[in-house]
Amino acid sequence: MNKKYFVFALLAIAALTISACGSTTINQAAPEAERNLNVSGLGVVYLTPDIAYINIGVNTQRENAAQAVEINKEQTTKVIQALKDFGVDEKDIRTTNFSIWSNPQYDPAGTGQILGTTYSVDNTVNVTIRDLDKLGDLLDAAVQAGANNIYSIQFDVEDKSAANKEARTLAVENAKSQAQELAAAAGVELGEIQSISYYESSPMPYFEGKGGGGGEMANAAVPIQPGQLAISVTVNLTYGIK
Repeated sequence: MNKKYFVFALLAIAALTISACGSTTINQAAPEAERNLNVSGLGVVYLTPDIAYINIGVNTQRENAAQAVEINKEQTTKVIQALKDFGVDEKDIRTTNFSIWSNPQYDPAGTGQILGTTYSVDNTVNVTIRDLDKLGDLLDAAVQAGANNIYSIQFDVEDKSAANKEARTLAVENAKSQAQELAAAAGVELGEIQSISYYESSPMPYFEGKGGGGGEMANAAVPIQPGQLAISVTVNLTYGIK
């Protein structure tokens, strides 16, 4: 036998022997998937607003820009003073817009010719009102002082911490109740809570059910009805089930 061939044969046999004696891999069953129950609970608390935010502005139009600015300044100063006379603190009055723009006056015959130009000036302040019983009278006084733009009234509750806490508690109780009902219906047993998450929504006006609130406005010069706000919290719970 050729010497080289003999050596090659011995090496091949040795390799087969080592392969046969190697470790054996045993396929293990995949771990059983965890069984979970996910529920969402809702908690809602209704509050009567005790504060309001409103934009009050003065718009002036004149053929001369400087004149429009001067007249607007005088009117706005009177409006701000009227607000202060009504008890609004200076820190609750904040300028949010001051703008000037031109208004070309075109030929009504449709020639495209500009016959003249007027100028508009807007000065708007955002006002925080903490006595809603006087809101209607305050708006009337602002108009009499020269305000001709009043918009974006938003009612709110200054301190919502207790209401948010109550809404979270109600949401958790609602979620737990649902989990117990579902587990009983499915014939399983609830395990430990594995995760909790929640979402708090901004206060929203509530138009059904309970009505009114915020004081009597029947005698106000400008009738204002704050209504109610609904604070809602959604809680998501994940339970293990047995």
